[in-house]
Amino acid sequence: MSGAGSPSLAVDGSGLRVAIVSAAWHQQVMAGLIDGARRTAQSSGAHVEEFAVPGSFELPVVSAECAASGRFDAIVALGVVIRGGTPHFDYVCSAATDGLTRVAIDFRIPVGFGLLTCDNEDQALDRAGLPGSREDKGAEAMASALRTAQTLAALRKPNT
Repeated sequence: MSGAGSPSLAVDGSGLRVAIVSAAWHQQVMAGLIDGARRTAQSSGAHVEEFAVPGSFELPVVSAECAASGRFDAIVALGVVIRGGTPHFDYVCSAATDGLTRVAIDFRIPVGFGLLTCDNEDQALDRAGLPGSREDKGAEAMASALRTAQTLAALRKPNT
């Protein structure tokens, strides 16, 4: 885990509407991710609606529905998958990542990727934005989604 080279997280989200879609597994890690995303949205002035799903595998379908609704300028998908002793980890991580990528491309909407894919719980806790964590991936996912929404809005403005 590096964090080296990460961009500044300051962003103006005034007037932007963001859906936070979050998984329920690993409650302590998820609480940190969600709090980080909320803090960043609040400090930026963005309006947030939250939607819970059972696990990371379900993030893409609810994110797609949020995108299809036309109510949001961006989506932040938050989840955590911790490696176990079976290939389940690989399947869930791949399906969630591919699905969220499809949502972003198919609907042309920013999807802040806050899916932690960790070898163990300590790695997840270190990225969760909790007191003592070295990183705040929930905040980073929100900032990325907001910045991308601003870029898309600028690109979609007609030339004058």
